[in-house]
Amino acid sequence: MSQISQAAPLNPLNPLKILVVMDAIAAVNYKKDSTLAMLWSASERGHRLGYCQIHDLWLDEGQLNVDAQPITVARNPDNFYQLGDKATQPITDYDVILMRKDPPFDMRFLYSTYMLEYANAAGVLVVNNPQAIRDCNEKLFATWFSDLMSPTIVTSQQQHIRKFLAVQKDIIVKPLDGMGGTGIFRLTEDSPNIGATLEMLTKLETLPIMAQRYLPEIAEGDKRILIVNGKVIPYCLARIPSKGETRGNLAAGGRGVAMALTERELMVANQVAPIVKDKGLMFVGLDVIGGRITEINVTSPTCIREIDTQCGTDIATDLLMAIEQQCVMTSQA
Repeated sequence: MSQISQAAPLNPLNPLKILVVMDAIAAVNYKKDSTLAMLWSASERGHRLGYCQIHDLWLDEGQLNVDAQPITVARNPDNFYQLGDKATQPITDYDVILMRKDPPFDMRFLYSTYMLEYANAAGVLVVNNPQAIRDCNEKLFATWFSDLMSPTIVTSQQQHIRKFLAVQKDIIVKPLDGMGGTGIFRLTEDSPNIGATLEMLTKLETLPIMAQRYLPEIAEGDKRILIVNGKVIPYCLARIPSKGETRGNLAAGGRGVAMALTERELMVANQVAPIVKDKGLMFVGLDVIGGRITEINVTSPTCIREIDTQCGTDIATDLLMAIEQQCVMTSQA
């Protein structure tokens, strides 16, 4: 078990009503999906669950409603969920909303965060806070901790990126809205097609992108560190690139190896943790290469299952306990 949940008590509350907003559950990876781990933990702790997708949220005269289905889950790969009949409910039928829609952060995603603010205003706990999800772009938010990053610039202009490349010699360029390693390129001074690469990523110098000094420590893994309600999980998942690859993302063929945090990684994560907690970001994935931050994932962080399997943690229960505690505090306020 992780340091947070070693003595996990039984749920002290009446059962919470928890709505999960996610992609189609039929398409999730049973062996790896972090949202499924959250649903298992919530169910085993006695909470009642509802399920919807972002297009099921709707407003009626300023009141948020949801076309939701009751859901039951089981640790059975052949039958891991059952859905009931869909029905329209006021959002206030729920105590908690788990916002677990995967990127891309497109207009549909953006609109759903605006709608979920109506749930916040009505007293429903939304995890993660929808305004904070909007405010904390996963690439740009990291630059608030620039002293903990490798040299980084954000610009749409080729001249600045070329000057940056001339100084750094070896860089990574990537879009600000990418996911799963898509759109990431490594450039050196003698790379072919530098201009074409930058034209494509910046859409002819109209769209800002991020450029960072290449960190050779990527060979040891792009490490995902999880932060639960301001507390750092003491293990990470090192996503190690496959041969001939620059990217460690599991979606790009990387191999996931869980391991204890180094002193440097723990120091870095502990500087970020209180700030994300203050913003209402209860579950965050901090990406670190060579002890330096590359991204801060706030939309739908993953890697719970891999760390749990390899380290004996129960990170979803850590999160559910934090949610329960927050609901108790709110009810007593």
